Amino acid sequence: MSRIGKKPVAMPSGVSANVEGQTLTVKGPKGTLSMQLLDDLVKYEIAEGEIRVTPLVDAQRNRAAWGMQRTQVQNLVTGVTEGFTKVLEINGVGYRAAVQGKNLQLALGYSHDVVYPIPEGIQIVTPKPTEITITGIDAQRVGQVAAEIRAFRSPEPYKGKGVKYAGEYIFRKEGKKK
Repeated sequence: MSRIGKKPVAMPSGVSANVEGQTLTVKGPKGTLSMQLLDDLVKYEIAEGEIRVTPLVDAQRNRAAWGMQRTQVQNLVTGVTEGFTKVLEINGVGYRAAVQGKNLQLALGYSHDVVYPIPEGIQIVTPKPTEITITGIDAQRVGQVAAEIRAFRSPEPYKGKGVKYAGEYIFRKEGKKK
């Protein structure tokens, strides 16, 4: 039995959800999100102030989808109420970032600056030249944008130079010995 799946998803005031065919749509103060449902595996019940996800039958495939579907519904509700944020840190001499219009300009030690176009629904702010804050209402898109930016220069293990998530531990290696 899924411990996560058993918990109902609480809908705060100002949030409404509705199921139409194969789509669950959640509206809130920050916007509207929707996702495709797995109707053949789990059942979705919208009651007063909560959404319940339950497996249709007690089969392995249904139980496997149960907790994940409940978490995705929770991410929809959290996204339209609070939103999601990822913070990236840049380490290295001369490495910096700046937002210019609808692009993120990154100087990461290459012969040219990396220009990353900011996708729709995502806001990127650089409070410091070595810090990037990514916000949005869709958890998957915020994480994907953060991963794409990090991939331009992921941190290396010897000096730790590169783009890393805030709070990420970089395993450091000892350099060459004489």
